[in-house]
Amino acid sequence: MKNEASTDLWVYDLLKEANLGKVMSPQGSNIKEINEALKTASKSGTGNVGRPEYVGVVHDFVIVIENKSSISKHIDKSNDGLIVRETSSIRDYAVNGALYYAKHIAKNTNFKKIFAIGVSGNEKRHIISPIFVDERGGHKELPEIETFISFSHKNIQEYYIKEVLEEDTDKEKELAMILKDAQELHEDLRNYGAIQDKDKPLIVSGILLALREIEHGSFSIDSLTADTTVTDG
Repeated sequence: MKNEASTDLWVYDLLKEANLGKVMSPQGSNIKEINEALKTASKSGTGNVGRPEYVGVVHDFVIVIENKSSISKHIDKSNDGLIVRETSSIRDYAVNGALYYAKHIAKNTNFKKIFAIGVSGNEKRHIISPIFVDERGGHKELPEIETFISFSHKNIQEYYIKEVLEEDTDKEKELAMILKDAQELHEDLRNYGAIQDKDKPLIVSGILLALREIEHGSFSIDSLTADTTVTDG
């Protein structure tokens, strides 16, 4: 019991680090719909109250966490790699319990997107495994994580897009466009400008400075007349 309590406190510290300390409720939920669903979510399958370690809602995502003090109780899988859903495994293993609660919430509430997170161990040696559960109860195992930062208000949507939908995030799309433009500029400077590699940084810097001046209204492309007397810069 002492070890379990220590794990609970360590997990709560991780939640506070991700600014989720006030969002996640211990041993239940302050969201009425979820709290009603948990009234019949006993891991023993008796239909009594179920009490996950932590439950909370970030935007339209539910996060449910189950933890165990020993990493030997992290996850129980069958020989074919499936997460075991027998009562003893749900009760004794962190990931199995978290997944059970998530599926129960998906079935008994209107929430469509749920992250089940199994945590085992302590600050020095631990495993944190997230699983996404959809409104139909289907689930997808996700890569292990070290903190809950990905589930903060700022990051959770981007995490969902990248890890669950497996699509490029807005930041990744922007970076891809920048790299594409940079490659095209590199080719143009080489093919049409006959610019040597050592001179390219100076040319690019000048372009960036000109673009910045355009934003301030002190420069216009129309000024580029190739005048050799009053240089156009």
